[in-house]
Amino acid sequence: MMLLRVPLDGLQWLGGLAGFTLRWLRVASRTRPPLARTLEEAYRIGVQSLPVLLTISVFVGTNLTLQGYNAFVPLGGQRLVGMFVALAGVRELAPLIAAAMVASKAGTEMASQIAVMRTREQIDALEVMAVNPYGHLVTPRLYGILVVMPALSLISVFTTVASSWAVATWQLGLNSATFLEFARTSTRMSDLMTGEVKALVFAVIIALVSCYCGFESEKGPAGVGKATNRAVVVSCVMCVTFNYLVSQALYG
Repeated sequence: MMLLRVPLDGLQWLGGLAGFTLRWLRVASRTRPPLARTLEEAYRIGVQSLPVLLTISVFVGTNLTLQGYNAFVPLGGQRLVGMFVALAGVRELAPLIAAAMVASKAGTEMASQIAVMRTREQIDALEVMAVNPYGHLVTPRLYGILVVMPALSLISVFTTVASSWAVATWQLGLNSATFLEFARTSTRMSDLMTGEVKALVFAVIIALVSCYCGFESEKGPAGVGKATNRAVVVSCVMCVTFNYLVSQALYG
Protein backbone atom coordinates (compact mmCIF):
# COMPACT_ATOMS: atom_id res chain seq x y z
CA MET A 1 0.00 0.00 0.00
CA MET A 2 2.86 2.38 0.80
CA LEU A 3 4.45 1.74 -2.61
CA LEU A 4 1.15 2.53 -4.30
CA ARG A 5 0.52 5.65 -2.24
CA VAL A 6 3.68 7.47 -3.36
CA PRO A 7 2.87 7.60 -7.11
CA LEU A 8 -0.78 8.37 -6.34
CA ASP A 9 0.24 11.30 -4.16
CA GLY A 10 2.55 12.47 -6.93
CA LEU A 11 -0.22 12.31 -9.52
CA GLN A 12 -2.57 14.16 -7.18
CA TRP A 13 0.05 16.88 -6.67
CA LEU A 14 0.59 17.22 -10.43
CA GLY A 15 -3.16 17.48 -10.90
CA GLY A 16 -3.24 20.28 -8.35
CA LEU A 17 -0.40 22.04 -10.20
CA ALA A 18 -2.31 21.73 -13.48
CA GLY A 19 -5.43 23.23 -11.90
CA PHE A 20 -3.35 26.03 -10.38
CA THR A 21 -1.85 26.76 -13.81
CA LEU A 22 -5.27 26.89 -15.48
CA ARG A 23 -6.59 29.28 -12.83
CA TRP A 24 -3.61 31.54 -13.37
CA LEU A 25 -4.06 31.43 -17.15
CA ARG A 26 -7.67 32.55 -16.81
CA VAL A 27 -6.59 35.51 -14.71
CA ALA A 28 -3.61 36.37 -16.91
CA SER A 29 -5.72 36.36 -20.08
CA ARG A 30 -8.07 39.01 -18.64
CA THR A 31 -5.57 41.39 -17.04
CA ARG A 32 -2.57 43.39 -18.17
CA PRO A 33 0.78 42.38 -16.64
CA PRO A 34 2.00 44.77 -13.93
CA LEU A 35 5.03 46.21 -15.71
CA ALA A 36 6.69 47.87 -12.71
CA ARG A 37 6.44 44.81 -10.45
CA THR A 38 7.52 42.53 -13.29
CA LEU A 39 10.70 44.55 -13.86
CA GLU A 40 11.31 44.61 -10.12
CA GLU A 41 11.05 40.83 -9.94
CA ALA A 42 13.25 40.46 -13.03
CA TYR A 43 15.95 42.65 -11.49
CA ARG A 44 15.78 40.85 -8.17
CA ILE A 45 15.88 37.37 -9.68
CA GLY A 46 18.59 38.16 -12.20
CA VAL A 47 20.95 40.15 -10.01
CA GLN A 48 20.68 37.90 -6.95
CA SER A 49 21.26 34.73 -8.99
CA LEU A 50 24.15 36.12 -11.04
CA PRO A 51 27.08 35.68 -8.59
CA VAL A 52 26.27 32.03 -7.91
CA LEU A 53 25.60 31.40 -11.61
CA LEU A 54 28.99 32.82 -12.62
CA THR A 55 30.82 30.81 -9.98
CA ILE A 56 29.17 27.51 -10.94
CA SER A 57 29.60 28.17 -14.68
CA VAL A 58 33.32 28.87 -14.27
CA PHE A 59 34.01 25.62 -12.47
CA VAL A 60 31.73 23.57 -14.73
CA GLY A 61 33.69 24.89 -17.72
CA THR A 62 37.07 24.12 -16.16
CA ASN A 63 35.99 20.63 -15.11
CA LEU A 64 34.57 19.89 -18.56
CA THR A 65 37.90 20.86 -20.08
CA LEU A 66 39.91 18.61 -17.79
CA GLN A 67 37.59 15.64 -18.26
CA GLY A 68 37.34 16.13 -22.02
CA TYR A 69 41.08 16.49 -22.37
CA ASN A 70 41.77 13.30 -20.39
CA ALA A 71 39.19 11.43 -22.47
CA PHE A 72 40.53 12.61 -25.85
CA VAL A 73 44.29 12.36 -25.17
CA PRO A 74 44.46 8.53 -25.53
CA LEU A 75 42.74 8.93 -28.92
CA GLY A 76 44.96 11.79 -30.04
CA GLY A 77 41.96 14.11 -30.29
CA GLN A 78 42.72 16.66 -27.60
CA ARG A 79 42.09 19.47 -30.07
CA LEU A 80 38.41 18.45 -30.00
CA VAL A 81 38.01 19.74 -26.43
CA GLY A 82 36.62 23.03 -27.76
CA MET A 83 33.91 21.20 -29.67
CA PHE A 84 33.06 19.03 -26.66
CA VAL A 85 32.72 21.98 -24.26
CA ALA A 86 30.77 24.12 -26.73
CA LEU A 87 28.24 21.42 -27.55
CA ALA A 88 27.73 20.36 -23.94
CA GLY A 89 27.52 23.92 -22.68
CA VAL A 90 25.27 25.43 -25.34
CA ARG A 91 22.85 22.54 -25.75
CA GLU A 92 22.57 21.11 -22.28
CA LEU A 93 24.54 22.45 -19.35
CA ALA A 94 24.09 26.23 -19.55
CA PRO A 95 20.26 26.16 -19.40
CA LEU A 96 20.36 23.56 -16.62
CA ILE A 97 22.92 25.52 -14.61
CA ALA A 98 20.79 28.65 -14.89
CA ALA A 99 17.66 26.70 -13.93
CA ALA A 100 19.32 25.09 -10.91
CA MET A 101 20.66 28.39 -9.62
CA VAL A 102 17.38 30.25 -10.13
CA ALA A 103 15.37 27.41 -8.57
CA SER A 104 17.61 27.24 -5.51
CA LYS A 105 17.81 31.03 -5.06
CA ALA A 106 14.72 32.71 -6.50
CA GLY A 107 12.38 29.70 -6.51
CA THR A 108 12.79 29.01 -2.82
CA GLU A 109 12.30 32.70 -2.11
CA MET A 110 9.04 32.73 -4.08
CA ALA A 111 7.75 29.67 -2.24
CA SER A 112 8.73 30.93 1.19
CA GLN A 113 7.30 34.42 0.69
CA ILE A 114 3.93 33.12 -0.48
CA ALA A 115 3.92 30.39 2.19
CA VAL A 116 4.46 33.02 4.88
CA MET A 117 1.58 35.02 3.42
CA ARG A 118 -0.57 31.89 3.60
CA THR A 119 0.41 31.39 7.24
CA ARG A 120 -0.43 35.00 8.09
CA GLU A 121 -3.70 34.75 6.10
CA GLN A 122 -2.61 37.60 3.86
CA ILE A 123 -3.73 35.70 0.76
CA ASP A 124 -7.22 35.44 2.24
CA ALA A 125 -7.05 39.18 2.97
CA LEU A 126 -6.28 39.87 -0.70
CA GLU A 127 -9.36 37.95 -1.75
CA VAL A 128 -11.47 39.87 0.78
CA MET A 129 -10.21 43.13 -0.76
CA ALA A 130 -11.19 41.84 -4.23
CA VAL A 131 -7.54 41.52 -5.29
CA ASN A 132 -6.95 38.32 -7.22
CA PRO A 133 -3.95 36.58 -5.59
CA TYR A 134 -2.99 34.84 -8.82
CA GLY A 135 -2.59 38.09 -10.69
CA HIS A 136 -1.02 39.88 -7.74
CA LEU A 137 1.44 37.20 -6.62
CA VAL A 138 2.06 34.83 -9.54
CA THR A 139 1.99 37.05 -12.64
CA PRO A 140 4.89 39.42 -11.82
CA ARG A 141 7.06 36.54 -10.61
CA LEU A 142 6.40 34.43 -13.70
CA TYR A 143 6.89 37.26 -16.19
CA GLY A 144 9.95 38.47 -14.29
CA ILE A 145 11.68 35.11 -14.44
CA LEU A 146 10.78 34.79 -18.14
CA VAL A 147 12.61 38.06 -18.81
CA VAL A 148 15.88 37.06 -17.13
CA MET A 149 16.23 33.31 -17.71
CA PRO A 150 17.31 33.52 -21.39
CA ALA A 151 19.87 36.17 -20.45
CA LEU A 152 21.18 34.07 -17.56
CA SER A 153 21.49 31.09 -19.88
CA LEU A 154 23.53 33.13 -22.38
CA ILE A 155 25.77 34.41 -19.60
CA SER A 156 26.30 30.82 -18.44
CA VAL A 157 27.24 29.76 -22.00
CA PHE A 158 29.80 32.53 -22.34
CA THR A 159 31.27 31.96 -18.88
CA THR A 160 31.51 28.19 -19.34
CA VAL A 161 33.26 28.44 -22.72
CA ALA A 162 35.53 31.30 -21.59
CA SER A 163 36.70 29.47 -18.48
CA SER A 164 37.19 26.31 -20.53
CA TRP A 165 39.30 28.22 -23.05
CA ALA A 166 41.43 29.68 -20.25
CA VAL A 167 42.19 26.25 -18.78
CA ALA A 168 42.73 24.66 -22.19
CA THR A 169 45.25 27.27 -23.35
CA TRP A 170 46.99 28.36 -20.15
CA GLN A 171 47.01 25.11 -18.17
CA LEU A 172 46.85 22.32 -20.74
CA GLY A 173 48.81 24.09 -23.49
CA LEU A 174 46.29 23.65 -26.29
CA ASN A 175 46.30 25.99 -29.25
CA SER A 176 43.95 28.91 -28.65
CA ALA A 177 42.94 29.37 -32.29
CA THR A 178 42.21 25.65 -32.70
CA PHE A 179 40.08 25.57 -29.55
CA LEU A 180 38.03 28.57 -30.64
CA GLU A 181 37.66 27.31 -34.21
CA PHE A 182 36.31 23.92 -33.12
CA ALA A 183 34.00 25.60 -30.60
CA ARG A 184 32.68 27.95 -33.30
CA THR A 185 32.21 25.44 -36.11
CA SER A 186 30.63 22.72 -33.95
CA THR A 187 27.73 24.85 -32.76
CA ARG A 188 25.01 26.49 -34.81
CA MET A 189 22.55 29.25 -34.14
CA SER A 190 19.86 26.60 -33.80
CA ASP A 191 21.78 25.10 -30.86
CA LEU A 192 21.81 28.49 -29.15
CA MET A 193 18.10 28.93 -29.80
CA THR A 194 17.44 25.48 -28.37
CA GLY A 195 19.16 26.53 -25.17
CA GLU A 196 17.02 29.66 -25.05
CA VAL A 197 13.83 27.64 -25.55
CA LYS A 198 14.87 25.36 -22.70
CA ALA A 199 15.56 28.39 -20.51
CA LEU A 200 12.03 29.69 -21.12
CA VAL A 201 10.51 26.29 -20.36
CA PHE A 202 12.53 26.04 -17.15
CA ALA A 203 11.46 29.57 -16.16
CA VAL A 204 7.78 28.64 -16.42
CA ILE A 205 8.33 25.43 -14.45
CA ILE A 206 10.25 27.13 -11.64
CA ALA A 207 7.76 29.99 -11.25
CA LEU A 208 4.61 27.86 -11.33
CA VAL A 209 5.97 25.10 -9.10
CA SER A 210 7.38 27.55 -6.55
CA CYS A 211 4.23 29.66 -6.40
CA TYR A 212 2.01 26.58 -6.19
CA CYS A 213 4.07 25.20 -3.30
CA GLY A 214 3.65 28.52 -1.54
CA PHE A 215 -0.10 28.64 -2.15
CA GLU A 216 -0.61 25.09 -0.93
CA SER A 217 1.66 25.47 2.11
CA GLU A 218 0.51 24.28 5.49
CA LYS A 219 0.40 26.95 8.16
CA GLY A 220 3.26 27.42 10.57
CA PRO A 221 7.06 27.40 10.29
CA ALA A 222 7.12 23.68 9.49
CA GLY A 223 4.72 24.22 6.59
CA VAL A 224 6.83 27.06 5.20
CA GLY A 225 9.98 24.96 5.39
CA LYS A 226 8.29 21.99 3.75
CA ALA A 227 6.91 24.16 0.93
CA THR A 228 10.32 25.72 0.30
CA ASN A 229 12.07 22.35 0.19
CA ARG A 230 9.44 20.86 -2.09
CA ALA A 231 9.66 23.83 -4.45
CA VAL A 232 13.37 23.44 -5.18
CA VAL A 233 13.29 19.63 -5.35
CA VAL A 234 10.30 19.41 -7.69
CA SER A 235 11.53 22.30 -9.84
CA CYS A 236 14.93 20.67 -10.39
CA VAL A 237 13.44 17.24 -11.13
CA MET A 238 10.93 18.67 -13.60
CA CYS A 239 13.58 20.81 -15.31
CA VAL A 240 15.85 17.81 -15.83
CA THR A 241 12.91 15.77 -17.11
CA PHE A 242 11.77 18.43 -19.56
CA ASN A 243 15.38 18.97 -20.64
CA TYR A 244 15.44 15.38 -21.85
CA LEU A 245 12.06 15.71 -23.56
CA VAL A 246 13.04 18.88 -25.39
CA SER A 247 16.40 17.37 -26.43
CA GLN A 248 14.66 14.23 -27.62
CA ALA A 249 12.17 16.27 -29.65
CA LEU A 250 14.86 18.44 -31.28
CA TYR A 251 17.82 16.07 -31.59
CA GLY A 252 16.31 12.60 -31.32
